[in-house]
Amino acid sequence: MLISYSSLLLFVTGAAILLVIPGPAVFYIVSRSVGHGRAAGLVSAMGIAAGTLFHLAAATLGLSALLASSALVFQFVKYLGAAYLVYLGIRVLRSDVTLVLEAANGERQLAHIFGHGVLVNLLNPKTALFFLAFLPQFVAPARGHATLQILQLGVLFALMGWCSDSMWALLAGTVAERIRGSVRLRRTQRNLSGGALIELGLATAFSGVRSK
Repeated sequence: MLISYSSLLLFVTGAAILLVIPGPAVFYIVSRSVGHGRAAGLVSAMGIAAGTLFHLAAATLGLSALLASSALVFQFVKYLGAAYLVYLGIRVLRSDVTLVLEAANGERQLAHIFGHGVLVNLLNPKTALFFLAFLPQFVAPARGHATLQILQLGVLFALMGWCSDSMWALLAGTVAERIRGSVRLRRTQRNLSGGALIELGLATAFSGVRSK
């Protein structure tokens, strides 16, 4: 390993603190777990993690610098991602409450949910800027292969994020599972899940705070 143990400890500590604070990815995963069950939440967490790896590759190749230097590109990606979240929320609100759980159990539907998770994270430019600003702080050029160090730190962060997000998915799915016996409560779940996605999209569009 190229990264020193002291730098690694600082990185893990800083990353853990950041991951403890729920961000857009967490709220998205929780909404999926509440609306479709734990399996959907866990698959969404995997999709978010896969999207994180794409951002890592972009940051390593320097593509994230484009977002950092171009306000127009940043705003375009930001609003596109926000619109996509609102679209997902509207789809949830318009779905048949009696078919929500059944529709989420098939492999094909889970594959779609995974793809949604990847896309939601890819359309979050703040993730790209986060990597660009956060990872270099723990790179020691004297140890050589700075690019490899960034990759190691990024993969570690993605794994930590996946573990954290999966815990949120399990917790939200378990709580939701207890109230699924009632159609009325399932309708409430659908409204909460769809409403949360729409609110998340709007918050993302108007937020200037950098987060995961």
